[in-house]
Amino acid sequence: MRVHSLGDMKAIQIFETGGPEVLTLAEIPTPEPGAGQVLIQVAATGVNFIEIYFREGRYKAPLPLVPGAECAGTVVAVGAGVTTVAVGDRVVTVNALGAYAEFALAPAEKVVKVPEGVTLEQAAAVFLQGMTAHYLAYSTFPLKAGDTALVHAAAGGAGLLLTQIASSIGARVIATVSTPAKAELARAAGASDVILYTEVDFEAEVKRLTEGKGVDVVYDSVGLTTFEKGLRCLRPRGLMALFGGSSGAVPPFDLIQLSTLGSLFVTRPTLWHHIQTRAELEERAGAVLGWVAEGKLTVRMEHRYALKDAAQAQIDIASRKTTGKLLLVM
Repeated sequence: MRVHSLGDMKAIQIFETGGPEVLTLAEIPTPEPGAGQVLIQVAATGVNFIEIYFREGRYKAPLPLVPGAECAGTVVAVGAGVTTVAVGDRVVTVNALGAYAEFALAPAEKVVKVPEGVTLEQAAAVFLQGMTAHYLAYSTFPLKAGDTALVHAAAGGAGLLLTQIASSIGARVIATVSTPAKAELARAAGASDVILYTEVDFEAEVKRLTEGKGVDVVYDSVGLTTFEKGLRCLRPRGLMALFGGSSGAVPPFDLIQLSTLGSLFVTRPTLWHHIQTRAELEERAGAVLGWVAEGKLTVRMEHRYALKDAAQAQIDIASRKTTGKLLLVM
């Protein structure tokens, strides 16, 4: 173990739940790694909707709280018993204990080394959403060539990665986006068809594009405004994978609808249940980071913010006007 003497660090803290204004830039002591932990000097932190849910109080956590879980950086200290990584290693994790900071602790077993050919910013930008896209396409509904998938918010961070992965498998991707500029991004990522849901009814357009048959799977990170119509886009025995709720939570609904719409399946998966073991984490992380290193997976990350501008980053991601991944860069 290397004992460091870094003194205080800058971090974003939440002292009370509420709007973006509760994100406070503070100076707090740099943490020391305990047994099984590593201390990461953060280079880049991923901005995700889950941090907004904690900030608003939808998800509960003790206060004061340093938000953030996804980051990449360099190991500067390790706790007792850590053998998987060493001081100086470039690493990435989605399990940091407060990543809106210059330094963050993480369990060593949840940290993965960043391979050559992948920058720390790329790693932070692709890790959570890339592994999410991986489990959706390979585990939730294992896509095969010839399948048809409806991907909502296809120009967002997860949407662009999922579209690339699905199309590389040979699936037909029907993408929904809000603007012509986002439509171009979705097409560039491999979407076969793109629907501007702001101009046309996506349910009617999906039925037209599939000649009334419906799609095999709907990947929905939007939630409230798309869920019910998405169910009606599915073929009989099709699957709805609701993996987010950027427009709000889906209200309770009568399960008899699944019968009347064609014996449908609905699931609400999360990444955490797909990387529970070290082996599964390494498998998904290795695939995603390997594709980035080989140039097979493109990571869009044009939105970079200083740590002090974390509130603006959350405002921007919530507006759903951004594309790709938002990063806090130290």
